[in-house]
Amino acid sequence: MTSSSSYPIGTPGTPWTSAEVREWRSRQEKQRDYGDAVVSMVERLRQDFDVVEYGSLEYGDEGRFPLYALKPRVWDEALPCALVTGGVHGYETSGVHGALQFAERHARDYAGKLNVIVAPCVSPWAYERINRWNAEAIDPNRSFREPSPAGESAALMQLVAPLKGRFVVHIDLHETTDTDESEFRPALAARDGKPFVAGTIPDGFYLVDDADNPQPAFQQAIIDAVARVTHIAPADPDGTIIGSPVVSPGVIRYAFVPLGLCAGVTGARFATTTEVYPDSPKATPEQCNAAQVAAARAALDFAVENG
Repeated sequence: MTSSSSYPIGTPGTPWTSAEVREWRSRQEKQRDYGDAVVSMVERLRQDFDVVEYGSLEYGDEGRFPLYALKPRVWDEALPCALVTGGVHGYETSGVHGALQFAERHARDYAGKLNVIVAPCVSPWAYERINRWNAEAIDPNRSFREPSPAGESAALMQLVAPLKGRFVVHIDLHETTDTDESEFRPALAARDGKPFVAGTIPDGFYLVDDADNPQPAFQQAIIDAVARVTHIAPADPDGTIIGSPVVSPGVIRYAFVPLGLCAGVTGARFATTTEVYPDSPKATPEQCNAAQVAAARAALDFAVENG
């Protein structure tokens, strides 16, 4: 149904102008520190990885945000590549910290099998403000296209461009939260001058496969691994999750490249987007991080065995 409630910025039915974007940005308060929570961990990992600053974002008074990726200390040109991304939506906490935990505890396990690159926090301004969009009210996860309207997306695209054709697997770590329905979807409707249509939030973990390159066995391997850590989201009564048909338990499909999604940036044969539900009464933050780690390991293990 269509909600009658209005978002506090803008005029219903009218897309935002730069004035509304500025008003929205002025309301976004810093709630955590990228340097303390993410960069400090990246620095601790320098002893085991090559740390690459693949770009930086300048957001006025909010400061400069360097973008970091972790690469193997020994890079083997004969091996295929893997990419693990987190924090494309900065508010999705377990995506960031799950990527960092995977790097710290497991990335080195793939030495001699894959060149693993981990970009743990693609959108640091949004990480600090616990927001979906970047500072310009743009969703980075709809911006992986040329030319990209989001600096976050453009920088990651530039990082992976020299390796296009060499990626065998890419897993992009996300969350679906209660604030998707209470804040971010209403904000999107207001920004675009459209009515807000209320939806539902899945209770549990699910995956998004690529509609243009479906890999059901790959997705199932990840679901099986994560089910040992946290619960898998059931379908809604109409057989959908977030309005998309469920093609197998816990799996839906989007067209990655046409939608400008991060999971399509490498062109990898095996690609997926995870969605953890941190607001479930049946899951803790530690479980959410562990689910992301389990998903990443299962994805890379499958690629090693089947790539």
